[in-house]
Amino acid sequence: MIKKLRVTVDGKSFDVTVEVPEDYSASPASQAPPAPSAPTTPPPSQAPAPVSAAPPAPAAAAAPGSGDVPSPLAGRVIAIIAQAGQQVKENDHLLTIEAMKMNTFVFAPKAGKVAEIKVAVGDAVTDGQALVRIE
Repeated sequence: MIKKLRVTVDGKSFDVTVEVPEDYSASPASQAPPAPSAPTTPPPSQAPAPVSAAPPAPAAAAAPGSGDVPSPLAGRVIAIIAQAGQQVKENDHLLTIEAMKMNTFVFAPKAGKVAEIKVAVGDAVTDGQALVRIE
């Protein structure tokens, strides 16, 4: 079944056509939730997982202490600021990665000398891939 709807987003109205599957009975918004008969606790298999205070640390592709700077996300290298042999301070801008039309700056996690740049402008990189080695 095809339905025509008018949707308003940020004050702008759009006319859209939506295909609704034949076996679709009604939208969840139009159905009232069932009234609870008594307070219950979910079985252990459905209990929500405990929330940790801090997000998990990203996995690095290199062993700790190796000096490799991992990519924080998958994307494409669009600029390399640092050069091999250059002395850098902690939080110096090393390179820039583009992902989904957004630029992400990669900074030096520690002070040291840039021993090796492992990527080139235009390279596709994966999350956790070693980009630069700092000694």
